Amino acid sequence: MRIGVLGAGRMTEALVPGWIRAGHDVLIGGRTPAKAEDLAQRVGAKAGTLREAAEFGDVLLLAVLLAGLEETLVAAGGPEGALAGKTIIDCGNAVDLSDFSRIAFEGGMSMAEEVARLAPGAHVVKAFNQAHGDVWKMRPPAFDGRPFAVPIAGDEEGKAAARTLITDLGAESLDAGDLTQARHLEAMAIIVIRLLFSGYDPLSVFAFTGGTGATTT
Repeated sequence: MRIGVLGAGRMTEALVPGWIRAGHDVLIGGRTPAKAEDLAQRVGAKAGTLREAAEFGDVLLLAVLLAGLEETLVAAGGPEGALAGKTIIDCGNAVDLSDFSRIAFEGGMSMAEEVARLAPGAHVVKAFNQAHGDVWKMRPPAFDGRPFAVPIAGDEEGKAAARTLITDLGAESLDAGDLTQARHLEAMAIIVIRLLFSGYDPLSVFAFTGGTGATTT
């Protein structure tokens, strides 16, 4: 699979090596080209501009903070329709870090829904947003001998690609519904983020446990 990454931060550094080991072809684009180039060299990926990453990928990982969301998607061509038909996996959260009691958008809208607005026609999926980057550096991410369950919400076509990339990291996908459910996944993430800021270990996670015969895929 060809994966274009929009963003060159902690989550990109944590997720991309696992996908490269699984045989995927990855190009990292960032708002700071030198940072994207440095990261790409360290993890074994290609580097380019945000637009080049967007054009390269069959699937795009959007790994930016909320403050850089619009600038990134504009540079990638989202508002002009350049991302239509592509799967965008959003791992961010619409959280106001100055006030953990609220999310950033009025009406409780999720960051993933804002992605869909800024990239019309794209298959947007929320995933990977509920754990610190250090969790994704685990090989595999597992707790008490159980693979980490990764909730996903969004477009049905996009979910197929998300499931593949989750499985390739040694985790399991947990279908949480359509894109409106991203609001709840981001609200759950706020709890984790708040705990991390208060000093909890970066490997602290929600751990979903199903009943007998339950499946997360």
